[in-house]
This record gives sequence, structure tokens and C-alpha cells, in this order.
Amino acid sequence: MAQFDVHRNTGQRRETIPYVVVVQSSLFDKYRRRVVVPLVRRSALGNPNAFVGSRMNPVFTVEGVEVVLHPLEMVSVALEQLGEKADSLARDGDRIADALDELLTRSWA
Repeated sequence: MAQFDVHRNTGQRRETIPYVVVVQSSLFDKYRRRVVVPLVRRSALGNPNAFVGSRMNPVFTVEGVEVVLHPLEMVSVALEQLGEKADSLARDGDRIADALDELLTRSWA
């Protein structure tokens, strides 16, 4: 599995959060855990949502489902808890890295 691979969520909240995206660098592949960020079904967020489409909460389409990156819910999961790979967001890696930067940065621009 590679950075920015999208996996199906096998947890209890899979209706609201159908996918998670691996954000962990491949430098740490020897560990049995992966840091992932939930991809929340856009329709589950209600309308209007001021944060949807922002730098921290970009919107993606995975298997025809509009989902929103939700970095505030980032978590580390065991490899065996990840569902099957559904897609890759490697083409959008810069947008995901920007979202994490927004979460972690000290700048208040």
C-alpha cells in the first residue's frame, strides 16, 4: 500500500465515512500501522458547510461518491483494519499535503 491509497472503511461509521486515505510516508512501511484520514461522504455533512472545499477540507470523488477530507479525525490504524484498496489520490497528493499543512502549521494567514 502506498501513500494516498484510498481504502474502504470497514468500521461502524462506514455509511458516513466510506473511505480512508493513507497519508503516512512510505518511509514507515515496516510498521504494522498506517496513519489515515477519513473521507466523509459530502452528503452527510449537511448543507451549507463553510469548510467543505476549503484548503483543509478538499473534496474528491471516489468510485462516484463525493467525499471530503477530514484531517481533524486523523488516526493510526492497524494494517489488518484497513479495507480493500478502492482508489488512489496520488494525483491529488499536493492538495492532501496542503490540508495537513493547514492543520499543523503555526501560520495564521
